[in-house]
Amino acid sequence: MCADTPDTTVDYRDTVFLPETDFQMRAGLPAREPEWLARWARLGVYDQLRERAKTEVRAPFVLHDGPPYANGHLHIGHALNKTIKDIIVRSHQMMGHDARYVPGWDCHGLPIEWKIEEQYRAKGLNKDDVDVVDFRQECRRFAEGWVNIQREEFKRLGITGNWDHPYLTMDYHAEAVIADEFMKFLMNGTLYQGSKPVMWSPVEKTALAEAEVEYHDHTSHTIWVRFKVDGWVALDKKAPMAAGDERVQLPDTALHSKLQGASVVIWTTTPWTIPQNRAVAYGPNIQYGAYRVDAVDEKSMAIPGEMLILSDTLADSVKTAAKISGWTRLFDVPTDILHDLTLAHPYDGLVEGKVDDGNNWNFIVPLLPGDHVTDDAGTGFVHTAPSHGDDDYQLGLKFKLPMTYNVEADGTYRADLPIFGGEAILDQNGKEGPANVSNIKQLAYAGALLAKGKVKHSYPHSWRSKAPVIFRNTPQWFAAIDFQLHDGKGEYGDTIRKRALRSIEELVKFTPVSGRNRLHSMMETRPDWVLSRQRAWGVPLTCFTKKGARPTDPDFLLRNAEVNARIVAAFEKDGADVWYVQGFKEKVLDGIVNPSDYEQVFDVLDVWFDSGSTHAFVLRDRPDGTPDGIADVYMEGTDQHRGWFHSSMLEACGTIGRAPYRNVVTHGFTLDEKGMKMSKSLGNTIVPAKVIEQYGADILRLWVAQTDYTADQRIGPEILKGTADSYRRLRNTLRFMLGALKDFDESERLDPAEMPELERWVLHRLAELDAQVRTDYRAFDFSGVFQVLFNFCTVDLSAFWFDIRKDALYCDAPDSLRRRAVRTVMDLLFHRLTTWLAPILPFTMEDVWLSRFPSEDDSVHLHDFTETPADWLDAGLAEKWAGLRRARRVVTAALEVQRTAKVIGSSLEAAPTVYLDNDDLAAALASVDFADLCITSDLALTRDPAPEGAFRLSDVPGIAVVFHEAEGEKCERCWKILPDVGTHKHAHTCARCDAALG
Repeated sequence: MCADTPDTTVDYRDTVFLPETDFQMRAGLPAREPEWLARWARLGVYDQLRERAKTEVRAPFVLHDGPPYANGHLHIGHALNKTIKDIIVRSHQMMGHDARYVPGWDCHGLPIEWKIEEQYRAKGLNKDDVDVVDFRQECRRFAEGWVNIQREEFKRLGITGNWDHPYLTMDYHAEAVIADEFMKFLMNGTLYQGSKPVMWSPVEKTALAEAEVEYHDHTSHTIWVRFKVDGWVALDKKAPMAAGDERVQLPDTALHSKLQGASVVIWTTTPWTIPQNRAVAYGPNIQYGAYRVDAVDEKSMAIPGEMLILSDTLADSVKTAAKISGWTRLFDVPTDILHDLTLAHPYDGLVEGKVDDGNNWNFIVPLLPGDHVTDDAGTGFVHTAPSHGDDDYQLGLKFKLPMTYNVEADGTYRADLPIFGGEAILDQNGKEGPANVSNIKQLAYAGALLAKGKVKHSYPHSWRSKAPVIFRNTPQWFAAIDFQLHDGKGEYGDTIRKRALRSIEELVKFTPVSGRNRLHSMMETRPDWVLSRQRAWGVPLTCFTKKGARPTDPDFLLRNAEVNARIVAAFEKDGADVWYVQGFKEKVLDGIVNPSDYEQVFDVLDVWFDSGSTHAFVLRDRPDGTPDGIADVYMEGTDQHRGWFHSSMLEACGTIGRAPYRNVVTHGFTLDEKGMKMSKSLGNTIVPAKVIEQYGADILRLWVAQTDYTADQRIGPEILKGTADSYRRLRNTLRFMLGALKDFDESERLDPAEMPELERWVLHRLAELDAQVRTDYRAFDFSGVFQVLFNFCTVDLSAFWFDIRKDALYCDAPDSLRRRAVRTVMDLLFHRLTTWLAPILPFTMEDVWLSRFPSEDDSVHLHDFTETPADWLDAGLAEKWAGLRRARRVVTAALEVQRTAKVIGSSLEAAPTVYLDNDDLAAALASVDFADLCITSDLALTRDPAPEGAFRLSDVPGIAVVFHEAEGEKCERCWKILPDVGTHKHAHTCARCDAALG
């Protein structure tokens, strides 16, 4: 001691270099984020980056935005989607690309038109009484309003992009290009008018694409119906057939005779399609039998003695449904016999009239082989109405069955249909009309109803009106995807389907990879593309048909390049509304053909064609598009394999010969914390605006980064609390780093070669992380990025390096090599960590950056990821320090035992002895100040055998620890307990602190 009476009044707190920063631990994100948004807008950060790319060598990178509908506030799916896109764009920008992002909106189509119609209905108005151009203008104004609302909501999420110049499918140039793209299908021969069953919404009175329907549970009527055997005829004479046709009567074999008067039984969940029945299909590989009814229950509609022909596999289920208490299987009914049978329609004879004149059912119903028939459910026979189902339609094509047109656009039977005329299948509210029950009653009256019931099953509904849809035969416009093209774009195939499949196989990378098989299987089996909709708000099908010509005639469609050019020019000038202006047909056809010879088509294009064409007017035409018109990334929800990914592929393969994208990235759906689908009725929805109001946008973005978005994700109050806790821990790391770097000066900087091993190990970790972060960002793996950085911050930094080096930062002299090394590494760490995290947490990293580098014209988002020297990697050093950290873990665990027992309060009160069994480990520990690493005042290393009772960890062999209290006095400046404290110039200090005080 340097004095007989110790000076206990010395206060060294002002001499310790504690971290200092104005960066607040409480983020205050909801209040502060709008300030940063205003700052970025003032600086024009996005535009600055575009200008910089003009003078720097930067490869373009374009994520093409799949357009949301402009018709409502954002939901959590929007927030997830746009945040993923933003992270992709920001990360690629900071990896050295010119990453451009043009947000877009889908403005046409039924979602918006439906909203205007709802407003009309509320006012008691009829849409059909309004001029179509006026109606379209109302739709345009509605879309404009929601574009402006959604734009601000997206910007509030921190989404970067060209918000001042987005793309809108209703912009005049966009409408002109959409029409031009459509006319490429007109000119290359793939466009045709056909009549086939499509999904039809009676409520919305339009055809729907698969992407416009969603499947919900629905309770349907189910009926078993008798079709009486009325004769037999050669299969090749069966169709087209009517009672007056010339028939080839087969020999009257015993089996044929036995089946006369028997009933083939069909099962259906759509009784309303029975009037449209034109055949019954059987499965060529199904085993059938003839069953005689012997006994029935009291309420059965079966008749004792009657003979039913059924699949043997399904016979018992029919027996139960029909309440048959006893029957006898009489004999096999081979399929070659079924080949020959003909049936009577259940309504045969109900209405007088000429055979099959469209107003009665007095015609022969053929029994036809169909590969689509299975014995999984039903009876083994399928009622076939070619106008109301694709399998039925395909069978009808094969055997030339007649199409029917009994169902009107509003879901009612045509008025002159006997018995059922005018009855609704579905009413205008989407509820069941009388048609099903009427048919069931009529079948019972005719003696054809064997059984009835109800079944709950998955059924297609319109995703707008939420009403069930029907399959209805209507004249529609199609793009033939197997039509052989001769357009000079055949590198990947000569049909749209071939080009799509080869694009998927050879040109596109999918994240996750399962998306490849999903899109591929859809393209393999999809039918021709239905392009037309019977609506008003959209881009019209800009084509003309010749009066009196049939769709199959070569001159049915007017194909003229000059006409097309006039249409495009008119749309560029005045938009697609001009199509509906009186005299437009005459204007564009004048001088080329006689306008009176042609009809103008007024259907509008499927909105999926609009969005599928965006590659042309965004990627190809805009200066911020791509040189080749191909996007680097399309990123949307997994449902877009049947939506935007799909329609974009079809459209581009028809016009440019390949996929319009190089990468397809998909995310799953967002569920609540219990894994349930969100719905307002359940009260489990999470509204982005509410999350931002409570936590801030960065918390919502962090939730996105933490989740595996490629699968379904969950969100809810508890999950958000956990996300906020992760954020606080990360923010604490950043705050410490800022405080430790206060007044850092370039004169302090050291080269890595001058640094202690611990700092060189941190540099090694930074080099590892730099490679990993870039790899994960390029692979769109943000959860990988965040997880590796979060673990680095909490485990490698906060719990290890920061913990160890606090003593050097606080107590070493400013010019000490060790403190300079720590601050140098801290500076290198700062530049990397802030930029690596900026794509995920743009607001917070801006705050961190400006807290250190205040500036009126700088932003972290104007900087790239800092290049990291490869020679920082040191595998040997990393291996050594992995061993040191394992050894440290044994010591800290031993000290924790003493702390729990309240023997010590701080690890600086300890001076343990460490027993080592391994020479290499002993040498490694001796080469560093292991006491510093363990944050003890002293520490002894020995190769002596460990005494009985020494502390060990089972997973770290070769090391044991015996606790000893540190000897000496506590340094009042650094708090280490050392023998030399009190022997120096400055009272109650150790040698290190005495020297630092000067």
